[in-house]
Amino acid sequence: MIKLCIIGQGGHSKVVEDIALSLDEYTIAARLDDKFKYVEEKNGVVYGPISLAKELSLSDKSMKFVLAIGGNEARKKISRELSLPLDRYAVLAHPTAVVSMSASIGNGTVIMPNCIVNAAAKVGNHAILNTGSVIEHDTILGDFTHVSPNAALTGGVGVGEGTQIGVGATVIPGIQIGEWCMVGAGATVINAVNNFETVAGTPAKPITKVRV
Repeated sequence: MIKLCIIGQGGHSKVVEDIALSLDEYTIAARLDDKFKYVEEKNGVVYGPISLAKELSLSDKSMKFVLAIGGNEARKKISRELSLPLDRYAVLAHPTAVVSMSASIGNGTVIMPNCIVNAAAKVGNHAILNTGSVIEHDTILGDFTHVSPNAALTGGVGVGEGTQIGVGATVIPGIQIGEWCMVGAGATVINAVNNFETVAGTPAKPITKVRV
């Protein structure tokens, strides 16, 4: 069994932990969150602040880690602070997810139940492919992206670092979406989206720009 350290203890982490346990190859070794001010062990599981991950990575070279935090900015910030090698991060895919053999999945990415990742898709590091999302052929997702439940990215779509695709949104083939964008729930994206833009509606239109 592979020891797994789950970083983050919000609602998203509950789903991530369920996925890890459903794979029958991981055992939960540590749960870290900055709400834990002191290090303690309960029933064989270590609890402590997020900074403890560095120590754990050195004391157990086989332990894997996952950033179980829904916020894209927060995942990037914590990954920078910890500076763990990418190969220390687990890729977790629920057994009901369908991932093409020709797809490429980055380290630290979590693929949730009933997600589909089709042929030649490329998914970056620390991405979230949420429940029932569809990543079609030749689509490219950057690091720290989040495709929300039931969103569909059709063939040849590009999504930049840190962008979130809202619940039930649809992106038509070949559309390019920039970095750190937000696509609103239920939106239909038929035009390119610039970096830092928030778009919403059908068809999707810009409503604001956000710098991160």
